Amino acid sequence: MPESATLDRFDHALLAAVQADNLTPARILAERVGLSESAVLRRLRRLRQEGIIVADVAVVHPAVLGTPLCLHVLVSLERETSDRLDAFVRGLRERPEVRAAWYVTGEADFVLELRLGSMADYEAFTHAVFHDDPNVRAFRTLVAMRQVVGI
Repeated sequence: MPESATLDRFDHALLAAVQADNLTPARILAERVGLSESAVLRRLRRLRQEGIIVADVAVVHPAVLGTPLCLHVLVSLERETSDRLDAFVRGLRERPEVRAAWYVTGEADFVLELRLGSMADYEAFTHAVFHDDPNVRAFRTLVAMRQVVGI
């Protein structure tokens, strides 16, 4: 992962365009950013090779996958030693419900984004991941009612 990268206005314009729709043909991208099609293709290849574009993905509607419930959970740990942090993170990586997780500063140690089918599924998750881990001091759950910005 690059710590920093030197990007010009064309790179920024291309990145904005492919973040909105990564299936936009190079011909259209070229028109939008003011470059030739071959220059756009070269830049996109470089942005991928340098790790600036880290993935080309399809965002699937969660309800179709049976996971309409979106929860954000603030997790506080008892101790933040390296081994305990690593163990907690390993456990999160093994859970398909965890769509994203951040190690943060402030009132919590982690912020998790979860996708589940029901509150019963979340209750089972909390028992397996939080209640059964003696290093989890507390967790606070935020239930998303509706996404208002983003995909």
